[in-house]
Amino acid sequence: MTDAAPAPTPSERLAALQRGATLDEALAFFDSLPVVTIGELRGRWRGFELSTGHPLEGLLERYGWYGKEFVDEETVHPLLFRDAGGTIFKVDPRKLPMTLAPHVPRAAGAIARHALSLLDSVVGTTKPRARLRNVEYRGKVSATMIYDHLPIQDAFRRVDDDTVLGIMDQRGDERPFFFVLRRD
Repeated sequence: MTDAAPAPTPSERLAALQRGATLDEALAFFDSLPVVTIGELRGRWRGFELSTGHPLEGLLERYGWYGKEFVDEETVHPLLFRDAGGTIFKVDPRKLPMTLAPHVPRAAGAIARHALSLLDSVVGTTKPRARLRNVEYRGKVSATMIYDHLPIQDAFRRVDDDTVLGIMDQRGDERPFFFVLRRD
């Protein structure tokens, strides 16, 4: 009789899902993870999309999405971007041209990133544009980022001490958008 292989860790399961996942696989993984406290999110995080076939996939990265910054419960910068020179800047989510983004060819990512950085004075902000609250989502109360001016909330679950899985839940969008945050 042989011993069964140990169950994969959450980090190993995430690595497998990052190669591509169905919506059901991503939801099952999210639901299996422990909750995140507001305090655990403090700091700046690098963001990555988790591919599940959502229509927004690739759009944020095309524009140079960097991640998010959680200063405290009331001070959250939900969208950080990096320009071609490597400078990180904060963007007001209301001013991000997401309606135009699907029309930008994937090959034009560098151009889109450059255009967004040139518009920093128009789309940029120094003010926080979200806050953190504990909210019940999919049966668990966990730290959730609530946008100030948009009908969007990002719910988080812990993969490990430096990695969280997020779901962007937007009113009117049947499919959640998945992303991963890794602590800077």
